[in-house]
Amino acid sequence: MKQILFPALALVLTLALAGCGNTTGARVSSGTAIGAATGAIIGSFGADAGAGALIGAGVGALGGRLVDEHAKGHFD
Repeated sequence: MKQILFPALALVLTLALAGCGNTTGARVSSGTAIGAATGAIIGSFGADAGAGALIGAGVGALGGRLVDEHAKGHFD
């Protein structure tokens, strides 16, 4: 039960924090944190949670930057 409850709770909490950023730095930071948490959760099911967290942090930072650029109207 704990193996399912903890990742589900972590995912809900990170998604709840996703909409909190309203500046470029905040969006990139929250994207990085959400990506790291998600990567660690996914990586914990595999062999290496640390590598998953690093990959997730990179993808999350990129995603946060893209969301920021879209919010500024740079992408249609």
